[in-house]
Amino acid sequence: MIEIEIRDINNNIIGKKEVPEIIFNNPASDSVVHSAVVAYMANQRQGTHATKTRAMVAGGGRKPWRQKHTGRARHGSIRSPLWRKGGIVFGPQPRDYYIKLPKQMKDVALFKALTLKRKDNEILLLDKIELLRPKTKDMVQILKNLGIADNSVLFVLPDKDENILLSARNIPYVGVVRASDINAYYVSLFDRIVFTVSGLDELLKIKGVTS
Repeated sequence: MIEIEIRDINNNIIGKKEVPEIIFNNPASDSVVHSAVVAYMANQRQGTHATKTRAMVAGGGRKPWRQKHTGRARHGSIRSPLWRKGGIVFGPQPRDYYIKLPKQMKDVALFKALTLKRKDNEILLLDKIELLRPKTKDMVQILKNLGIADNSVLFVLPDKDENILLSARNIPYVGVVRASDINAYYVSLFDRIVFTVSGLDELLKIKGVTS
């Protein structure tokens, strides 16, 4: 077990929490994080890019001019790639970019990404975040109190909280995610990761890790 300080929204230390080392002190290779991030980004691609080959371009059924005695080059179709508005040679075609990773590998990548963040002192654990109403000003004040107003920040909560989500969405580089949705890509994308105690407990529960 390792201990992590628990802070309130005013950045006062109010306790400590023991967390299994597999989460914040994972011995796996850094490369597993790279593989997970590449897979995530690839899986976001729709793969619907397309160009028309000469077989797909409309028209061109008639030979533009006779083969000989015109003084011009020989052509069989105006849809040749050599012609303006002709087909495209070796252009992109629809394809599936999906990369499947084992669930266990995704979990290890997440734990390793969190480990790297903790080594750089970029993990914060808050006792709770409560906003009575959606107000960006209140969220900005919390960020200032924690000393992370100049960083990109990801808040990890146990469940969707509409007030926190609405308060954070207009602040550049601030994200809010449920513990069930966090992955290595999100952890790598933000400078600071801020867990609530309940959010961390939910992550441990989902991943089947006992504290």
